[in-house]
Amino acid sequence: MKIGFSSLALFMKPYEKILEIAKDDGFNCVEILCEGPYIPRQVLKHEKEINLKDISQIAETYDLELFLHGPTIDINPGSMNEGIREESKKQIIETLELADYLGAIAITTHPGVVHRREKIFRDMATEFAIECFQECQEFAEDLGVTLSIENMAKRFSYLGSCPEELDKIAKAVGCDVTIDWGHANTYENPNEYLKLDNISYFHLNDNNGIKDQHLNLGKGTADFSRDFLNKVNYGIIELNKYENVLLGRNFILNRSNK
Repeated sequence: MKIGFSSLALFMKPYEKILEIAKDDGFNCVEILCEGPYIPRQVLKHEKEINLKDISQIAETYDLELFLHGPTIDINPGSMNEGIREESKKQIIETLELADYLGAIAITTHPGVVHRREKIFRDMATEFAIECFQECQEFAEDLGVTLSIENMAKRFSYLGSCPEELDKIAKAVGCDVTIDWGHANTYENPNEYLKLDNISYFHLNDNNGIKDQHLNLGKGTADFSRDFLNKVNYGIIELNKYENVLLGRNFILNRSNK
């Protein structure tokens, strides 16, 4: 497994510093979280001030592979509101453009939410999300960047919160999937997610099996056995404190060596 971490743990630090820390601590990859001041639109607008053209070269020098997590706050590809869907699509495409600029392997995005319980609305939201992602997938293919849709924790409002629904969306779009193992742990049989095709990489975090808590690895009920870890190609530790990221990295290495 190649081990990395989400820049959530170092949020608001410059790209160069995040990559330097990753290199110094022996990580193989980094997932850049594109939220707040890091949304691709802002980053590309201020590329000179943040020396964006140097980032891919720095990553290559440090032997680090890059992933991007697209904006998710207030974004909804499955929205009933056409304006929200269009803005969501635009920001996903901008994330793909930034990924291409940085030489990133893939971007991850969330499938969307639905705010009513009637089946007709969920079906509509799913189809809207598919239509949005299909256009994004065409753009991703032109750039040679992987578009990957993340599974969500088991809550009614989340699209992609069960393996069947995530698989339906991904197959209709023709894209990859990102498996958040903490999200999967809130589903009754997390291993069903491991049967999906085209898994691009994993987010690693833990919880009590009921709520999406982003606990340290090994502090909840998620399966982090050696057998599971051997199935992970790229593992992005997704925690909000860097000291916990280091604990997670050590936890993985200890489990892998047993």
